[in-house]
This record gives sequence, C-alpha cells and structure tokens, in this order.
Amino acid sequence: MIQIANAPCSWGALEFELEGKSLGYEQVLSEMVETGYAGTELGDWGFMPSIPQELNTVLTGKNLQLLGAFVPVAMALEEAHDAGVELALKTAGLMYEAGYTNAFIVLADENGSVEERTKNAGRISPEMGLTDEQWLTFAKGAEKVAQAVKDKYGMRTVFHHHCGGYVETPREVAKLMKLTDPTLLGLCLDMGHFAFAGGNPVEALEKYYKRIWHVHFKDFDPKVGQDAIEKEYDYFKSVEEGAFCELGKGNVDFQTIVDILNEKGYNGWIVVEQDVLPGMGAPKKCANNNREYIKTLGL
Repeated sequence: MIQIANAPCSWGALEFELEGKSLGYEQVLSEMVETGYAGTELGDWGFMPSIPQELNTVLTGKNLQLLGAFVPVAMALEEAHDAGVELALKTAGLMYEAGYTNAFIVLADENGSVEERTKNAGRISPEMGLTDEQWLTFAKGAEKVAQAVKDKYGMRTVFHHHCGGYVETPREVAKLMKLTDPTLLGLCLDMGHFAFAGGNPVEALEKYYKRIWHVHFKDFDPKVGQDAIEKEYDYFKSVEEGAFCELGKGNVDFQTIVDILNEKGYNGWIVVEQDVLPGMGAPKKCANNNREYIKTLGL
C-alpha cells in the first residue's frame, strides 16, 4: 500500500544557509497531520530533536512515521568524504536509535555550494559538469557513505538528484547510476527536480524503477522555468518565483506516474515536497491542496 508523507522543506525548513526563519517543528508536524499526511522526513540536522527518545516521543505523539533524512555531501571533493560519512552515520544513528530502522539516508551533493551550478540551475550544459576523474571521486564518495550506513546500521541510502548540484540533468543521473553499485545505492526520484533539469519523470520512473527505493512528489512550473532562462535566475530565485508549484499545476504527469507505481506494485512511501524559502507563502494551505490533489489520483 502506498502511503503519503510530506517534508519540512515544504514549510521552509531547508538545508541551505538562508535569510528568514522557518516555522518550528511542532507547528510543522501539527500542520502535516491536520492536512492528512502520515509521515515526514527529518529535515536538516537540528530542526527536530536530536536525542533519539525525544524524537520518537514527538513523532509517536503525532502518529507520524519517519521515512528518511537529507544528507548533503560535496562528493566531488575527496577531502569531504570522511566528514560526509560522519554526518550520515550521525543522522542514521539518530533515526535508528529512535526506532526508525527502515528510514533512508537521502544523500545529495552539497547543492548551492558551486556558483556555476547554482547560477545555471535548470539550464546546465555539458561543459559545466564533472570531469571523468571527478565523476569517479563523486561515485566513490556516494558508495563510501552508503556502505558505512549499511555496515553500521543495516540502513539503505538513496541518492537525490537536485538542481543546483552536480547531479542534476538526466545525463548526469544516468552517469551516476552507471558508476555506482545498484545493490548499494538506490535512487530517490524527485519528479520536480527531474523536470526542472529538462527531463521527463515518467521516462525516469520506467528506466530506473528497480533503483528507485524512495519517491518525492514535486511539481514544476515550466513558465517559471522559461522565465529563469530569459531572466537568468539562479536556483534560489527560481524557487522564490514558484518553480516548484502546487501538485497538478505544473507539467509533471502524476496520473501516469501513479498508474506505473500501482502497476509495478510499489508499496513504499510518496513524500510530497513543495520547496519554499523560509517565510514564503502559505505552507499549510499548499500542503492541504497537494493532499487533496493526490486523492484525485486514487491515493
């Protein structure tokens, strides 16, 4: 049975150092429950309690499951790998000891940290990518994190392709999948990021289904994407302008995606994400609209 969750980023709790203040976790989790969601991701380290028993008490009190945690690591830099392993193990350990042993480490590049990639999100050309040597370093780092998490906690790691980072475009996703062990590193397919990067999420779902262990439902407004090209928005400006719109209002074919998931017997979670910057918009209203839209898809 497919179950539906949301994530703190939909309330402005993002992993970036940004101006503005996101809502506290108590309000965010309450609003998730009130709008019909059954699970959450952890959010950036420190957003929710970092003592296992406290975390369990908070989530159990809301009747929410914990599905995973986003861990950004600058994997193109070999010197960042050990710190990445340390952060992943700290995060996995918190979830494991809180009782959420099936949660994922949602590994990603340290998005927003490389100026060229941040500035050109959604319109990345091949020359902005990694060299062959950097690709090997990146893949090695991702596998190193996944292996450490598996060895210590028996937990799985998925890679989240992401605009503003080094694995954004369909070609880059394909390259990382080719360079990494399919039994060790899964894929978190984020529909909105894949669409923003110029890809077709339906095609990605069919192509990588066996590697897709975790799913993010995010929509993409192509009108904002066109504005980003014409007005040269960076990644954050695109988000501020509403690149990730409410579900059903962009160009992602969610009905076909749900049909494929049902046909293939997917029984994991779908995590809704509608990234907003801290203090932006009306997150609870959007969360409610997104949940109502998903009901129209039969979920």
